[in-house]
Amino acid sequence: MAQSLEQLLWLGSALAIGLLVGVERGWRNRALADGRRVAGLRTFGLIGLLGGVSGLLAEHFGGVLLGLLFMAVAAMGVASYLVNQWRSEDVSATGLVALLLTFLLGALAGLGWIEVAAACGVITTLLLRSKRFLHRLLAQLSQGELNAALQLLLISLVLLPVLPDRGYGPWQALNPYEIWWMVVLIAAISFVGYFLIRMVGAERGVLLTGVAGGLLSSTALTLQLARLARANPGLRRHAAAGILIACAVMFPRVLLVASLINGALLNPLLGPLLAMSLLLLAAAALILRRSHSGDVVASPPPKNPLELVPALLFGLLLGMVALLGRAAVAWLGESGVLLLAVASGVADVDAINLTLARMAGKDILLHTAVLGIILASIANTVLKGGLALFVGGVAMLRWVLLPLLLAGGAGLLGILLR
Repeated sequence: MAQSLEQLLWLGSALAIGLLVGVERGWRNRALADGRRVAGLRTFGLIGLLGGVSGLLAEHFGGVLLGLLFMAVAAMGVASYLVNQWRSEDVSATGLVALLLTFLLGALAGLGWIEVAAACGVITTLLLRSKRFLHRLLAQLSQGELNAALQLLLISLVLLPVLPDRGYGPWQALNPYEIWWMVVLIAAISFVGYFLIRMVGAERGVLLTGVAGGLLSSTALTLQLARLARANPGLRRHAAAGILIACAVMFPRVLLVASLINGALLNPLLGPLLAMSLLLLAAAALILRRSHSGDVVASPPPKNPLELVPALLFGLLLGMVALLGRAAVAWLGESGVLLLAVASGVADVDAINLTLARMAGKDILLHTAVLGIILASIANTVLKGGLALFVGGVAMLRWVLLPLLLAGGAGLLGILLR
C-alpha cells in the first residue's frame, strides 16, 4: 500500500511537470485556431505522465523499454515538427526540444527523482517564458562582452578547481587556490559591475555594485571602483560612495560570521563594528547628497567588461602580503596573536576572523579574540583607503581615505572604551 502511494506521488509529479510546461506552451499559442497548435496544455501533460509511466515500467523491464518509448515520442515529435514547419515556415525547434525534455523529466519523476525533475521543470518553463528577454539580451551583446563572459568561465570553472588548496613556500604562506580565488573574485566583480552600470545606469549601477562587493570582497570592489573613478571622472563621487558602502557592509558581515562561529563574540563586537559601519554609511550618504545628476549622464560604462590584468596584479599583491605577514609572525614569535591579526587583516579579514572566532575562549582569551578581529578590520579598512588613493587619484583622499581613517579611529575608540 505504501509503495503504491509513493508511485502515485511520482506519477502525479510527472503529470504536474508536463502541465507546468504545457501552460507556458499553451499560453504562447493561445491565439492560434484549433488544429494549428502542435502541442499545448493537454499534450504536454500527457507527455509528462507518459514519461512517468515509462520510468515506472523501466524499473521492472529495464532501461531498453524506456529508450524505445523515448524514440517513439521523438519520432512523433519530429513528424509534428516537420508538418508544422511546412505549414508555417517556422524553423524553431524549441517546442520539439521542450516536448522531449518533458518526457525525460516525467521519467525522472517516475524513477523517484522528484526534486531534480521538479527543479528542471521549473527552469525549463522559465527559459521558455524568457524568449523575448533572452533574444533582446543576445542582440545587445557585443563580441567583447561575449569574450569576457567566456574568459570568466574559463578562469573560474576550468582553472580554479584544478589548483591545489594547500600552502607552499616559506611558512606555507602561498596558497594557489586562495590567491586565484581572489583573482576570480575581482574579475567577477568587474564583470557584474559593468553590466549593472549598463542595465540600470551608471549612478545606480555603481551603488548596487558596492553593496554586492561588500558582501563578497570589499577590497576587490575598492580596487575596481577606484580604477573606474580614474577612468571616468564623472563617476568619481558615486564610485567613492560605492567604496564606502562596500566597506560599511563588510563590518556586519564580519560580525555575522564571527557570531555564527562563536556566539559569545556578538555583544563585545557589536558596538565597535556597528559604529564603523554607520559612520561610513553616513559619509556615503553625504557624498551622494552633494553630487549632481549631471555628473553621471555623460559618463560611459567601462570599455572592457572583464579586467584580468589588474586582477592578476592584485593576486600577486595578495600573495606578497600573506608571505610578509607570516614572516613577521615567525620572526616575532607565535605569541603575537594581535600582530598576526593586523598582518592577516591587511590581506583578508575573513580568514583571521574565522581563525580567532574558533580560538576564542579555548586557545586564547575572548578579549584577545575581540581585539584581534577589530584590529584586523581596521587594518583592512586602512589598506582599502590606501588602495583607493593610489589607484583612484587625489580625489579619493577626501572622499574615501579620510572617512575610512575616521572609521578606523572609531573602531580604536570602541576598543579603548571596552
